Amino acid sequence: MTDAVLFKNASLLDPLRAELLEGHDLLVEDGVVREVSDKPLQSKTARVIDLKGKTLMPGLIDLHVHVIAVELNLSRQVHMPNVLITLRSVPMLRGMLRRGFTTVRDAGGAGFAFKQAVESGLAQGPRLFVSGRALSQTGGHGDMRARSDFLDPNAPCPTCVRVGALARVVDGVDAVRRAVREELQMGADQIKIMASGGVASPTDPVGAFGYSEDEIRAIVEEARARGTYVLAHAYTAEAIARAVRCGVRTIEHGNLVDAPTAALMAQTGAYAVPTLVTYDALANEGESFGLPKESVAKVADVREAGLRSLEIYKAAGVKMGFGSDLLGESQRLQSDGFRLRAGVLSRAEAIASATVIGAEVLGMPDRLGRLVPGALADLLVVDGNPLRDVSCLLGQGERIPLVMKEGVIQFNELA
Repeated sequence: MTDAVLFKNASLLDPLRAELLEGHDLLVEDGVVREVSDKPLQSKTARVIDLKGKTLMPGLIDLHVHVIAVELNLSRQVHMPNVLITLRSVPMLRGMLRRGFTTVRDAGGAGFAFKQAVESGLAQGPRLFVSGRALSQTGGHGDMRARSDFLDPNAPCPTCVRVGALARVVDGVDAVRRAVREELQMGADQIKIMASGGVASPTDPVGAFGYSEDEIRAIVEEARARGTYVLAHAYTAEAIARAVRCGVRTIEHGNLVDAPTAALMAQTGAYAVPTLVTYDALANEGESFGLPKESVAKVADVREAGLRSLEIYKAAGVKMGFGSDLLGESQRLQSDGFRLRAGVLSRAEAIASATVIGAEVLGMPDRLGRLVPGALADLLVVDGNPLRDVSCLLGQGERIPLVMKEGVIQFNELA
């Protein structure tokens, strides 16, 4: 049971409206938004917080994080001790919440135990939707073994549980079916696959295909059988189209999309989750933080195309969620994704990507993303108007004096 809180005199941000709603009160009881009104609300038991015109908005949703990506060099962190990886992830979780992200979808690496730690209060962090370990074919984006003329029998087992491993290597229709079942049994909320090559992996070109279509269909079928869906790492138009035709629901990154492929996504209702900020981070500081040279060289292939992809998705009517995909020390740049998006999209569209669209993707459109009666009380108090200037959402929460998650105030720096 959480304490009741009555926020008064707020400028309410509704992601479905182009302007703030001035002079609103909002009552939180039992972890949910109980009432919202442009007339004064009263409560005999609630703690009253007078916002004096500050912005009150829904908590943010990041659909592509890696909680356990404590290093930019992912192949190196696979060899790190499990306990060290786990402990290093704790301040990263707290940092996400402090920046106003009250819900995140982990796109590979974090398992059910991380959800337990947050939900029990052992770790402070956002609400987690975990994918367990992403599935990758041999030599794919999740295979972090260095190139050689043989597979080292002493290398970390590609199917063993290493906390520092974002993915597991598995090949063949029967094997991927079993892998999906295992990840779901261990508590995954959704399944992540590698449907093309990538930047951070050592041996696969960005344009390489991931799984065969038979394998992708088998993975999608198993996920649907448990009432969930598949998200796919994919860069090129052809890789995206293959994944969407096979039933994948969200495309991660998608930098090299073209107009026909975006039209296919819109037709099938697939979502895009662009992750523009990670390419800025990898290009500007990746090498200094240990990103292998072969990965640094691949960043340029996708960085410039990322901004163009937003225009293509928008023109086709593809819904875009907010994703960051940052690694290691660069995770502090999470909110910079708003700055990059606002250079192409409207500020309202950039905010909608991290609220109402994120809620749709997670299957919680009535519970997350808006401050309406019955929604979970995930909310932020912001110094500034994000619909006019997204810079108030940037940084480490310096202009977000209050963060509430499900009715519990997590941070409060209001005078």
